[in-house]
Amino acid sequence: MSIATTTHLNFRGDARAALDFYHSVFGGRAVAVTQRDAGNVQHQDEAEWVMWGEVVGDNGFHVMAYDVPSRLPYHPGENTVFVSVRGDDPAEIAELWGKLTVGSTVVRPLEPAPWAPLYGMLRDPFGVTWVLDLAFPNAS
Repeated sequence: MSIATTTHLNFRGDARAALDFYHSVFGGRAVAVTQRDAGNVQHQDEAEWVMWGEVVGDNGFHVMAYDVPSRLPYHPGENTVFVSVRGDDPAEIAELWGKLTVGSTVVRPLEPAPWAPLYGMLRDPFGVTWVLDLAFPNAS
């Protein structure tokens, strides 16, 4: 069993530029899945916005990013970071999810998503947003 926490940065239309910048600094690999790629376009002008992205450097650097859709509140400096917990054991992720949901508000239930076998998001009683997911085999 293994889990890792990762800084998950939130933007409003700038996630791809940020990921490209971090990739230029840290190297490694960069991935960006757009709203269009995920079949989740709700506003045409946001089709190329990043729904899920990351840079994973060969040196251990790892950052995730996404563009907060216009239908959701976004206030730079207030909700710019999520804590992402990624694991390789579905039972462990489900157990952590169960414990974190106590007193929390579930934003998205823990369930399969187009980009992960399990994915869920919640806001804990202290206002911290957590994203828990199960990594695809051979994913970072």
